[in-house]
Amino acid sequence: QVQLVESGGGLVQAGGSLRLSCAASGRIFSNYGMGWHHQAPGKQREWVAGITSSGSPDYVDSVKGRFTISRDNAKNMVYLQMNSLSPEDTAVYYCAASRRYGTARYSQDYWGQGTQVTVSS
Repeated sequence: QVQLVESGGGLVQAGGSLRLSCAASGRIFSNYGMGWHHQAPGKQREWVAGITSSGSPDYVDSVKGRFTISRDNAKNMVYLQMNSLSPEDTAVYYCAASRRYGTARYSQDYWGQGTQVTVSS
């Protein structure tokens, strides 16, 4: 069983930055692929970025060069550094964990409760 708790969301002006954090419980956190998904009002939840258990990151094209995902297995933490934010990034951001090797893009076994990110123009 893995529990995920996100933090770090908030209100920021366009062009600003936020750093999201995801704290995970469980002794085998390092074995999980981890990912960040977001869901804007009226839209489906979409994968944004992920990182494999071996530390390889991947991103959706729209955030490449702006967002950076990282993990600290010693602290059971996953981070999403978001720079150059735009109003289109406004959404609830969810942390996800997958037992399968990968970036939690297509397979998720656990979800956090989400953290709101709002970018004003």
